[in-house]
Amino acid sequence: MTGEHYFSASPSSEERLRRIRVDLRGATFELETAGGVFSPDRLDAGTAVLLDRVPSPPEAGALLDLGCGWGAIAIALARESPLAEVWAVDVNERALTLAAANARIAGVGVNASHPDDIPDGVRFATIWSNPPIRIGKDALHALLERWLPRLEPGGTAWLVVAKQLGGDSLQRWIAERFAADGLTVRRTATDRGYRVLAVEASGSATTPE
Repeated sequence: MTGEHYFSASPSSEERLRRIRVDLRGATFELETAGGVFSPDRLDAGTAVLLDRVPSPPEAGALLDLGCGWGAIAIALARESPLAEVWAVDVNERALTLAAANARIAGVGVNASHPDDIPDGVRFATIWSNPPIRIGKDALHALLERWLPRLEPGGTAWLVVAKQLGGDSLQRWIAERFAADGLTVRRTATDRGYRVLAVEASGSATTPE
């Protein structure tokens, strides 16, 4: 993509639809991807670490895949919590189309939505995210400032960030920025060069590492 990134709202690059075989927490699917979205050729390493390392999501409530790409995390959430309301959020319209199509392939219910289309009153029991680090620090911080405070009391956000791309500095920033909001952060795993961070809203139960 010359001059274009996977976080472009409307990718102008060639779509080049393809199918890839992916394992999502023990279930294997043939899912659709395309050019102009994040990691179109495979399940990226960071997402794989997240899916390997986080505990089961809450059985009910609203669950969020933040920066959903073609929908891998959202599908995993919906498979494990069929009674929950799963939201897959991205600014990339092509990614949202793929996430919705892949949810149908996997036989699960997912709301693939632009960020502005999620009702303001929705609060999330959990957020799972491989956040788009390459949008830049200011934009990343704004993204997290928008969504982390929408955890419901007792909710946990699970983030995976490459150590070499600032996983430790992001943990420090979250701790400082959200202390007054009743959010705490801890590192729960290091795997394949990635940090897994748990951001917990006040009132959360202890979660397994």
